[in-house]
Amino acid sequence: KEAKYIARFVVGRLRLGVGDATVLEALALAKLGDRKLKVDLERAYNLCSDLGRVGEVASEGGREGIAAIHVQVGYPIRMALCERVAQPEDIIQKIGPCAVEPKLDGFRCQIHKDGEKVEIFSRNLERTTAMFPDIADAVRRQIRAKNAIFEGEALAGELLSFQTTIQRKRKHGIADHAKEFPLKLYGFDLLYVDGEDYTRRPYHERRRELIARIEHGPIIEPAEAEEVEDPKRLRIIFEGAIARGLEGIVAKRPDSPYTAGSRNFNWIKLKRSYKGELSDTVDLCLVGYFRGGGKRARFGIGAVLAAAYDATADVFKTICKVGTGFSDEEWVRLRERLDTIAVEHRPARVDSKMIPDVWVQPAFVITVAADEITRSPLHTCGSAQGIGYALRFPRVQGFLRDDKRAEDANTVQDIIELYELQKRVKLE
Repeated sequence: KEAKYIARFVVGRLRLGVGDATVLEALALAKLGDRKLKVDLERAYNLCSDLGRVGEVASEGGREGIAAIHVQVGYPIRMALCERVAQPEDIIQKIGPCAVEPKLDGFRCQIHKDGEKVEIFSRNLERTTAMFPDIADAVRRQIRAKNAIFEGEALAGELLSFQTTIQRKRKHGIADHAKEFPLKLYGFDLLYVDGEDYTRRPYHERRRELIARIEHGPIIEPAEAEEVEDPKRLRIIFEGAIARGLEGIVAKRPDSPYTAGSRNFNWIKLKRSYKGELSDTVDLCLVGYFRGGGKRARFGIGAVLAAAYDATADVFKTICKVGTGFSDEEWVRLRERLDTIAVEHRPARVDSKMIPDVWVQPAFVITVAADEITRSPLHTCGSAQGIGYALRFPRVQGFLRDDKRAEDANTVQDIIELYELQKRVKLE
């Protein structure tokens, strides 16, 4: 057993069946003496993304030590997330006057600059600097600051899709792909600059300072933004974004701070919808796979079991079995990846009525489109009186979302809210 856990330490796969939220709650009780102080630990964790550091500080410095954890270049900040609404007019009703940015279908980056040293972190806080040398060089040339942390969306070309852009995220052939898919970085938020923590400052201040810190150049530029009060104008901007081939828009409350690691109505996204389809895709965590038959029998996999994340209980609850969207080559690659995290029994953090042929630890995320969300006794997502939520006619878009952690999957609450939005859209 010792050899097994030593090996897991080396490869970074402990498979303990315990999520970060559970660890933080345990730390609050064991080291701070009050489960309610988990909120303080979450704030510290969201700013430094280092669970070990938070645990060490809580043990040695208590609540005062935790309060002293602050934004620091080199420690990625957990990214702020958007809520959803059904119609453009709902945005003004929800938050009033707002700044509206285009929703770009790219690769979200958090950039850390410390003198000439630049680090680039992905959405799931993976260090990806070596994969994007062109962006790192541009940061050194175009950012007027000795030290800074800012966020942006990297796009291959002007409006190429995420699946094109994600081809730049690789460990081999980086130089060749940099030439084939040159990137632009659209900066949209400033979190820290030259000793000043900007996360608590309002959005309009953060954006103004970000624009001032970006020198004109070929790779980095500020994302577009327009201040809007009129719902009709907001709809025009939204429809214009769709006409340009964009995903939609993101509206931001001008007086809102940057809420690290949180999803709330400070930021609201509105994406295109198609008749007969769910108004948004969902990101789900894989928890198992089925071996399949017919043509796919030779792959040893024919469908996957996907789940939403219950952030309150720190478990993953199933919402669909999906077997559409992967190519033959992708099925082969997918099974190889899943077999590295396969386990004999249902993982402790998985709640499922469905039993796949092979269980896997929650680790990999996929993006799924569907016709609609329905109620179903087969799945546990949002289950009440034995009836949960399920996706009707699900299909996978792209391959694995390596830029997301398991806990970055859409939550059960997200699914419930999408279900309610779907009902509203049908009525309208």
